Amino acid sequence: MSSKNIYGNTPCFLGAKNISADKNTEGLDVAVYGVPWEGAVTWGDYTGCELGPKVMRLVSARYTGYLPEIDHLDVFEHMKLGDMGDVDIVPADVEETMRRIENFASEVWDSGKFAVALGGDHGITFPIVKALAQKTDGEVGIIHLDTHYDNKPNFAGDKFARCSPFARLYEQEGVRSESIVHAGIHGPRNHPDNGRLANSVGATTITVRDIRKNGNLQALAKQMHDIASKGTKAVYLSICSDVMDYAFNPGGPADGNGLSSYELLELVYEICKLGVAGMDFVEIYPQHDANKFSAHIASTIVLYALAGVIHHRENARMGEKEYVKN
Repeated sequence: MSSKNIYGNTPCFLGAKNISADKNTEGLDVAVYGVPWEGAVTWGDYTGCELGPKVMRLVSARYTGYLPEIDHLDVFEHMKLGDMGDVDIVPADVEETMRRIENFASEVWDSGKFAVALGGDHGITFPIVKALAQKTDGEVGIIHLDTHYDNKPNFAGDKFARCSPFARLYEQEGVRSESIVHAGIHGPRNHPDNGRLANSVGATTITVRDIRKNGNLQALAKQMHDIASKGTKAVYLSICSDVMDYAFNPGGPADGNGLSSYELLELVYEICKLGVAGMDFVEIYPQHDANKFSAHIASTIVLYALAGVIHHRENARMGEKEYVKN
């Protein structure tokens, strides 16, 4: 098998180094991994997000790291990526799969690299953040970009369903509920109890109307990050594709009145400029998207995130130099 391919004819994400065999991240800056998990299907026959990691990798072969719109930054001149392959999930066993995701993520967090998880349904976020909380000397905050709260206590008895990860994270030791920001929330596919539960645990809701009426995405990103970083030692970024309007996300859940791709990308860039430990991008459904547009946007989202990380590190170095100088 070619070292450029992660599985068969599937390339590594964004041309990353194939480290699926030895998981050796030495000399790398970013650890990418797939979580091809789909648990309980919560809406009719809308299914297939377990194919997300493969298809996001396939279409990523078209992209360089060059972002002319961000000061002509070439991400790959500053960062080296490694693709660790996929978590070995067990389709028939939810709890075992959650355990395996947590163990895999724990290894990623041990590497100290910026972590990028490609889902999979949103249920994967709970074990990933649980592993981060166990590694962090202090609590974790989360910026959650989504149409839905995803905090339903369970779905038909499944407490790890795609609509439930934040219910579990509210309960998780090491995650500060008051430092969770649910942003982009909108629409009647949420239930009244979702908003009430978020409010009762102290989480912050920033709706899509709040974002639009604010008008200043940079300032809003800082507001989100200030909340997520208050009282915490690490901030995690979790993105469900459906935070985007379905006009920009034909391979995601069918939700209108969402963010534009521009709004999402700007928020991701500005949030990551302020400092995050890692991120996930979840819930694209390739079989509903003949042109794979939603899989394509994943590459750009990750590149914008990495551009933010690069500038965060540069700003930190400049701050250190200024400190020494003074």
